[in-house]
Amino acid sequence: MNKFVQNKTIITTAGRPDPTTYKVAEIASSELGFPVVERKKRSILRMQREYDADVLVAGKDRYELFREGMEQPLFFHPNSAAFRLKRISKGEPDPLVEASALTEGDTFLDCTLGLASDSIVASHIIGADGKCVGLEADPTVAFVVKKGLRSFPATFEALEMAMQNIEVIHSEAIEFLANQPDRSWDVVYIDPMFHAPIEESSNFKPLRQAGVHTSLTEKWMQEAFRVCNRRVVVKDRFDSNVFSQFAMHRKIRSNTKFHFGYLSR
Repeated sequence: MNKFVQNKTIITTAGRPDPTTYKVAEIASSELGFPVVERKKRSILRMQREYDADVLVAGKDRYELFREGMEQPLFFHPNSAAFRLKRISKGEPDPLVEASALTEGDTFLDCTLGLASDSIVASHIIGADGKCVGLEADPTVAFVVKKGLRSFPATFEALEMAMQNIEVIHSEAIEFLANQPDRSWDVVYIDPMFHAPIEESSNFKPLRQAGVHTSLTEKWMQEAFRVCNRRVVVKDRFDSNVFSQFAMHRKIRSNTKFHFGYLSR
């Protein structure tokens, strides 16, 4: 049983509801178990206060999650993954691909899916013959990302295919890993919430406010290494101590604020 406890949440429609948005709201209610509440021209802030709840808004094109204190809602967007795929298509290197030593047909387990940017890149590299699974501890974030990966209007085929081939599972990472066989995933990837935000990464602020905050632990790394067949890869801030703490091989990236480290079999 997942130990994550979520605040009370209600589902409503966009400001001008129609049959489509009502249907989309009902889909969310069916999958998440939250009640649908009529919008009645109320602002999101007013609904948060009246129901003392987080609000998931069902729109025609996307779901938006509003939690208390969030300046902007959380919604799915491929963010940096789109231009990273374009760079890869031009033969340019990608730091995640290099750190993971990913190749076509690999299996890739993302323990901290978030908005799935890194999983999209991994999914593209491993292709249809590979397997890419992303774990997300927050059930509503998992739902928003899962639906977004299937419905976001991709502007080029490689992005669309990469998003389509990602399986999203709502689960805590350690719990999921504990139930996996030894050496069952080629690469196990961990991108814990940074101990301090990178100010330039404003697109990720809603995720920092809405997502589950967990730190990398000995138990987590032990399970990840047991499950990996080739590498455990960790992404963290340049000033994080996790790279030395777990004696990882560290990929120094000059002029960047996050680095990758890995343990190999």
